Amino acid sequence: MSKKIISVIGATGAQGGGLARAILAEPSGQFALRAVTRNPDRAAARALAAAGAELVTADLDDVASLERAFAGAHGAFCVTNYWEHLSPDKELQQARNLAQACTASAVAHVIWSTLEDTRLRVSLADLRMPTLHGRFKVPHFDTKGESNAFFDRTRTTFLLTAFYWENLIYFGMGPKPNDAGTLSLVLPIADKKLPCIAAEDIGKCALGVFKRGAAALGKQIGIAGEQLTGAEMAAGLARALERPVTYQGVPPAVYRSFGFPGADDLGNMFQYKAEFEREYCGARSVAESRALNPELLTFAAWLAKYKSKIPLS
Repeated sequence: MSKKIISVIGATGAQGGGLARAILAEPSGQFALRAVTRNPDRAAARALAAAGAELVTADLDDVASLERAFAGAHGAFCVTNYWEHLSPDKELQQARNLAQACTASAVAHVIWSTLEDTRLRVSLADLRMPTLHGRFKVPHFDTKGESNAFFDRTRTTFLLTAFYWENLIYFGMGPKPNDAGTLSLVLPIADKKLPCIAAEDIGKCALGVFKRGAAALGKQIGIAGEQLTGAEMAAGLARALERPVTYQGVPPAVYRSFGFPGADDLGNMFQYKAEFEREYCGARSVAESRALNPELLTFAAWLAKYKSKIPLS
């Protein structure tokens, strides 16, 4: 029996990379990896090719290249990277391009990595948080949620992702030195729980969705490794780093004022997650995630693997 080709967008990135590695490591061998990348000469792309992947060059701004990348594939994992350009209009167009290419190529099973459209709960007229870019509350959420409509529901699974623990390494959200000489984890979520996950587990859960096949089509599936308060995350960091780490819960308005690129977007995001904790957490089941991916990491297990990479200055 021939293997089913899965075309993976962002195969050298966080989510797509996790899926790419999961497909290559899948013992049943029922799927073949087609790694879609803009730059096949990157070391990460060459490593996937050496491990058995088919490399295909495509760009999210070029529908024809995406159609070639999806041609003959059984499945497609579709994801966009808002933080690469910080443009809502660009992300909406890229999502539309992906959906159009999936339809044109008759992909049987699409996974669209998505998030909530926060405007369905917080209208643009709501003054609890500022409106950004004139028509969004949380641009990197709202564009993905709005883009759900581009995808054919009869062929698509809508995968709701969660906060990456890798943000503590690469996005500047890790614990920082404070005036007391210890470390502080600063998040604007008060005492609310935050669904979190290892980036690699998003890919492994996506593989579990592809394995479910037709039973997952048209469904929204939310994933998380754990749901933790800021204080619980700080305590986990303290145990792993063997250093005092305190949680500092700042108001979202203070977080928005920090001034780094996207601070207003992220301040609104955390405010949304905290104010709609029940709905946001309820949409992301740890038990369902573990059913899709029995290797699902807890925060403690993730820290055991990656704590040395967390910058502490």
